[in-house]
Amino acid sequence: MLQIGELAPDFETDTYFPEKKEIKTIKLSDYRGKWVILTFYPGDFTFVCATDIEALMGSYDKFLKEGAQVFGISEDSVFSHKAWCDTSPRVSKSKIPLIDDYTKEIAKNYGFLDTKGYQAQRGLVIIDPEGKIQYEAMFNDGLGKDVRHIYGAFMGLKTLHDAPEEAGHMCAIPADWTPGESPLDINIVRDIGKL
Repeated sequence: MLQIGELAPDFETDTYFPEKKEIKTIKLSDYRGKWVILTFYPGDFTFVCATDIEALMGSYDKFLKEGAQVFGISEDSVFSHKAWCDTSPRVSKSKIPLIDDYTKEIAKNYGFLDTKGYQAQRGLVIIDPEGKIQYEAMFNDGLGKDVRHIYGAFMGLKTLHDAPEEAGHMCAIPADWTPGESPLDINIVRDIGKL
């Protein structure tokens, strides 16, 4: 996996946009200035993956409103993505663009390609507006994504990103923080051992 704060590897590939039913070539760097959430999944026409897309779609507009673009990504072609969107009861309701990684280069460059080199492992990457990785998670393929956690992590990172820097202070997000709550404003010297 890549390091937090490292520049996310750029890529250029075809992507299926189900809302407009069109295929467009995109570059990750085209989204500089926005938050980008890459949700990796093992493959189209699989079981847990459809629930991931459906759950993410339930919060898709909230992500967009906060300046984040969500993409699904697997080692399938855009033609497979289109067929999945056309036939799956769960995925057919989605507006989430699906990235073609048929060459497996994106999964490999992000550290998500399984050890056999067949498919992406289930996981997620959050990239900040400067193009740097701020969050990575990889987990068992049988475990669907917790969208409440993903949204909370994204909003926490956005809060940290947008917090004004004051000399001798740091902004931090405590455990079990809920979007909308105030972050911790820590005086680095005075607050040692007091939290």
